Amino acid sequence: MIASIRGPVLAAGAGWVVVELGGLGMRVEVPSGRVSAAQPGEELRLHTSLVVREDSLTLFGFASEAELDVFGHLIAVSGVGPRSALGVLSALTPGEIAAAVALDDEKPFRKVSGIGPKTAKLITLSLAGKLAHLSLGADAEREATAAPQDAVAAGVREGLVGLGWSEAEAGQAVQDARDAGAPDESAGLLRAALALLQAGRGGARGSRGAR
Repeated sequence: MIASIRGPVLAAGAGWVVVELGGLGMRVEVPSGRVSAAQPGEELRLHTSLVVREDSLTLFGFASEAELDVFGHLIAVSGVGPRSALGVLSALTPGEIAAAVALDDEKPFRKVSGIGPKTAKLITLSLAGKLAHLSLGADAEREATAAPQDAVAAGVREGLVGLGWSEAEAGQAVQDARDAGAPDESAGLLRAALALLQAGRGGARGSRGAR
């Protein structure tokens, strides 16, 4: 299995890049955005997943291990193929996906082309409890040496910001939730903090609400 590739970009388009590897140009399907915007000559390292079908071999690449992890979980959901999973990762960050699953909120997935209401709901049901570690996001990586509860709080704050609240609102809600006895694990703390925000008790009234 091809776990990762690294090399200069030969060409790039909407949702794909060609990376030179040992003199060969390998086409890799990627989420739209930063990766697919890579410029020719730019050095690129991607975490990859090779999807084998009867009539094709397709390599999918991601900028982070978190994206690759989410991709693997998504394609395991009935009705979600690699292209649909790529669409989800083009529209949402791993932290936003984990937050939506933790909240059993299928609305963010329904905004993705090719994901209907039933499939969106199936995603939240199928992935429940499987993505809690990803809600820590980039903050957790930067704070890997910090106390575990601080990393959890940082991840929950990031998830709330991803859902539309300001950093100040999210931070105060997390602190208030902890003071009220919320558990120091991602899913429970996220639910408690979100409940405070939605009730107007998150330390900063007049929340903008989830986007």
